[in-house]
Amino acid sequence: MQFRTLQDIVRLCEERQCSIAELMIVEQVKETGVSREQVVEQMTSYYEVMKEAVHRGIHEDTVSRSSLTGGDARRVYDYLNGGETAAGSHSTRAMSYALAVSEVNASMGRIIATPTAGSCGIIPGVFVSTQERFSWSDEQMVLGLFAAGAIGYVIANNSSISGAEGGCQAEVGSAIGMAAGAVVELRDGTPQQAMHAVGLALKNTLGLICDPVAGLVEIPCIVRNGLGAVNALAAADMALAGVRSAIPSDEVVDVMLQVGRTMPSEHRETARGGLAQTPTGRKITEELRRRRENQGS
Repeated sequence: MQFRTLQDIVRLCEERQCSIAELMIVEQVKETGVSREQVVEQMTSYYEVMKEAVHRGIHEDTVSRSSLTGGDARRVYDYLNGGETAAGSHSTRAMSYALAVSEVNASMGRIIATPTAGSCGIIPGVFVSTQERFSWSDEQMVLGLFAAGAIGYVIANNSSISGAEGGCQAEVGSAIGMAAGAVVELRDGTPQQAMHAVGLALKNTLGLICDPVAGLVEIPCIVRNGLGAVNALAAADMALAGVRSAIPSDEVVDVMLQVGRTMPSEHRETARGGLAQTPTGRKITEELRRRRENQGS
C-alpha cells in the first residue's frame, strides 16, 4: 500500500482527486495482483454476509450456546417499532442491527470480522441501517466498505485491532472509527472530514478495557457493539458538521497503541479483571464451569 497513515490517505486522495474507496481499490489490486472486478466481487460477497447476519439476528433465534445472551436485538427492534425512542429511530435501528450481528456471532453463526469477531456488529449495524435510511445501493455500500478497510489498514499497522494486545479500544474502538469515516464518505464528506471522524471516534474509546465474562465474546461485548454503532453515527455527524479532531487522528492512533501497552493484563481479554471479576461475573463463570463438567461426565 502506498499509504501508511490516515494523513497519507488524505494526501493521496487529494492528489489523485479520488475517494478513499477508490484509493483502496486501486492499492488492493496492486497489492494482491488480482483484477479490480475480483476485488470488488469479494467485498460484495462480504456485504451479503453482513446483511444476512442482520436479518438473522433480528428475525431468528440467536440464543448463544452458553445461554448467556440472545434476543436483545429483537427486543430493541420491537421497542423501536413501538414508538418514539430516546435516542431517535435512526440510532436505535443501527443499535438493534449491531446487536443482531453480534448475537449471530455468539450463536456460532456466520459473520464478517470487521475488524474482529468481537466487534463484528458495528459496521454492519451502521451500514445496513444507513442504507435503508438513505436508499443507497449495494454498490455504494461496498465502496463504503473499501473506505472502512483503508482506515482499518492504517489502524492495524500503526496500533492494534487485538483485544488481547490493546483492550477493547482496539477492537470496538477501531470498528467505530472505521464505520464513522466510511459514513462520512458515503455522505459525500471530504477525505479530511472522514479522518476527523476517525479521530473523534477513537478518542471516545481510549482506555476501553477488554473484560469478557467467562472469557466468552458475549458480556459485555455484544452491548458494546450496539452502543458502538451509535457512537459511529455521532462521530460522523460531528465531522460532517465541521467538528475537527484537535489532536490529529494519526496521533490518536499512536496513543491508542501506547494506552493498550500500558493496560494491565487483567484488562486485555484474560477475563481476570473488570466485569469478569465482579461477584456476578465470577458467579456466571462458575456456573458455566459446572455445567461443562456435568455435560462431560
